[in-house]
Amino acid sequence: MEGFDIRAFLASLPGLPGVYRMIGARDDVLYVGKARDLKKRVSSYFNRSEHGPRIELMISQIARVEFTVTSSEAEALILENNLIKSLTPRYNILFRDDKSYPYLTLSNDRFARLGFFRGTPTGRGRSFGPYPGAASVRESVQLLQKVFRLRTCENSVFANRTRPCLLHQIQRCSAPCVGLVGEADYAHDVQNAELFLRGREDVVVDALRTRMQQASASLAFEEAAALRDQIQVLASMQQRQDVDTGLAVDADAIALVQSSSITCVNLVMVRSGRYLGDRSFFPQHAEGHGAAEILAAFLSQHYVGIPVPPVVILQQTADRELARIVVARQGSRAVQVLVRPQGERRVWLEMAERNAAQALEQRLREYATQDERLAALREALDLDEGVSRIECFDISHTQGEATVASCVVYDHLAMRPAEYRRYNITDIVPGDDYAAMRQALMRRYDKVQRGEGVAPGLVLIDGGRGQVNAARGALDEIGLSLAMIGVAKGPERKAGLEELIFPDRTEPLHLASDHPGLHLIQQIRDEAHRFAITGHRARRAKARTASSLQDIPGIGAKRRKQLLEHFGGLRGVESASIADLARVDGISHTLAELIYRTLHS
Repeated sequence: MEGFDIRAFLASLPGLPGVYRMIGARDDVLYVGKARDLKKRVSSYFNRSEHGPRIELMISQIARVEFTVTSSEAEALILENNLIKSLTPRYNILFRDDKSYPYLTLSNDRFARLGFFRGTPTGRGRSFGPYPGAASVRESVQLLQKVFRLRTCENSVFANRTRPCLLHQIQRCSAPCVGLVGEADYAHDVQNAELFLRGREDVVVDALRTRMQQASASLAFEEAAALRDQIQVLASMQQRQDVDTGLAVDADAIALVQSSSITCVNLVMVRSGRYLGDRSFFPQHAEGHGAAEILAAFLSQHYVGIPVPPVVILQQTADRELARIVVARQGSRAVQVLVRPQGERRVWLEMAERNAAQALEQRLREYATQDERLAALREALDLDEGVSRIECFDISHTQGEATVASCVVYDHLAMRPAEYRRYNITDIVPGDDYAAMRQALMRRYDKVQRGEGVAPGLVLIDGGRGQVNAARGALDEIGLSLAMIGVAKGPERKAGLEELIFPDRTEPLHLASDHPGLHLIQQIRDEAHRFAITGHRARRAKARTASSLQDIPGIGAKRRKQLLEHFGGLRGVESASIADLARVDGISHTLAELIYRTLHS
């Protein structure tokens, strides 16, 4: 802390709530914390002689401390979380969960569409959720299709159907697009689906049973049989929901389990009294922190941008007062925080505890395998024991079109998707993989050389001698020395026969097909390949969609958008007739003929 007068700084700190930031020698933020009393909290780092190893290491790296005074502890919590999210300090507990939560929705159309989306549920019709993941939403969608036979197609597809689709054939849609169900009957099905989603299955079952009896009395046996099948599906669903309460309760149950320096937090989501699913989180930098501190970090980072349910259930280790401040800040609605739940709420918490224990056990098994693989790779390549971060590059294109480079990251015994990067390669000869690889590494590691990123212990290049030489040349130009190998498929291009190419060796290295180190290389290489192909296909599709319509005189951005939305994409535009094209607003018959000739020439 040369040049930083810590005593004078501590004396100047106010005894007010606020947020403090520990800054390192490179102006990197080491830690962000909140305090009810800044003076007492920050002074404790420097006046106490006993700290854990992690805190001692952090203190040794502090170059200066900055702080911001807030009006309340609740405001300090908000600011602390925003800074943690944006700065990702290396000594803070981090719950990396950048994905938004999905919602199920019933649109406000005349024939309501059943679908789901991620994001804020505003202006999208009637929304239900959030759900813990897309799989939970899809399961609900499939159930609602099976019972109520609601449409899931986009409006552009719905408006242009001339005959029922496959979903109608398998009895998952009542085909309102072609008039096989009346508006009143369809609206009745939508109403029942909404009641079901709000936890009123008993009302739905009673209504269906009444309709079944009426149909039977009217000798409409086919309709009665269909209603009977709906009732049976709902009854079986109710039997599987062993945590249902019969009450329309929204709640989150949060449990934490720790073992072998790994922490798992499990979130069980109950909406309208129904268990929607659960989600497990594995925080980074949680070593040495207590359960109450980790739960507080989860609460402050998780409930940002998503609604807080009226009931939040926690383990006894949680700080209830802190939790109340965290969840209540999301709005004026009262939030009940329970730490000693009874009845069905205790069942939900126990379920979260079991889920956390199972997820942690699975993660420990995966880590044991990954640890063995990484140790074997270090030995085979003669790498330092401290090497844990591996970055792998791959190039994807179609005959030089839409070239994309991928960089995936393996660190701390797991793939780190949040740190993946794609690079759109430009200004090279199409199909020049060597130039593409060189450009990707230049763009990736120029920042690392300037101190803006983390250098890996090993760089993997998906390719042979030419790609490795290009990559080595890029690093030499930057002035960065990193261990590197290329992964070539070998003469027979079969898995297990890969050749490992070293920049400074003539002969490649061959590892046995059952070598744990080779399995790790294959895992990382395959992930880089998948990530590159996904990016390339998206870029190619976007370019082809835009260019095919952009090349037509008289088709600007507005008309292009109208065509794509009306026909549900470029394929729909290509399959449309001249008469169909002319029905779109702003498309004359002459322009429709031009579009048709251009797309079919």
